[in-house]
Amino acid sequence: MHGAPSVSYPVGRSAFAGRLLACLLLAGLAANLAWCLVVPLGWRQAAGFATLLACGVFAVLAWSRSPSGVLHWDGLGWTWEEGGRVAAGRPELALDLQRRLLLRWQPDAGRGRWLWVEAASDASHWAALRRAVYSRASTHVPAASQPPAAEQ
Repeated sequence: MHGAPSVSYPVGRSAFAGRLLACLLLAGLAANLAWCLVVPLGWRQAAGFATLLACGVFAVLAWSRSPSGVLHWDGLGWTWEEGGRVAAGRPELALDLQRRLLLRWQPDAGRGRWLWVEAASDASHWAALRRAVYSRASTHVPAASQPPAAEQ
């Protein structure tokens, strides 16, 4: 069986994630407004609006600071290139929406990050990226004379 071909794929701020964020904030606003229509306005409703505002500001800031770089698969392993720095690691698939992937980048050293990867970024390499994400990197295979338990 052959492995996935090598691929480099650009990753940037996701328009889909921005629209999803806007929809969630609007749903929260609608829920708070409906609450105000049912119950007389009080400190609880004010706290609800303040919480929604704080969450919205945090979410918009996080979205605007989304990582931008290039995800590389060379057939053996993954690297993430951002701002001239290259880090080895692996992407973990969190959500597959066919034309969009939500990946959790787990570097070999340092802290991870979330990456929204979209087909629109590079449609000609989208299928190759999906194959690479779903493929497994080469792993060490024990000698035929030894069972895997013997290597521990």
